[in-house]
Amino acid sequence: MLSSIGFPGLILILIIALVIFGPKKLPEIGKAAGQTLREFRKSTHDLTNDDTEGTKETKKSEAK
Repeated sequence: MLSSIGFPGLILILIIALVIFGPKKLPEIGKAAGQTLREFRKSTHDLTNDDTEGTKETKKSEAK
């Protein structure tokens, strides 16, 4: 979906966001979005690790 926006579309979105939220609020919004994305990645990474660890433990118990 985002791959079809292109560079000019991205610039237009940033300009509209700057007009709507203003220059003082925009960095706060970006920071909040970054933290949210970081937490989401961490959660998915933790879930993936838990799943692979569970699979390894199952294989070890089956081998015995």
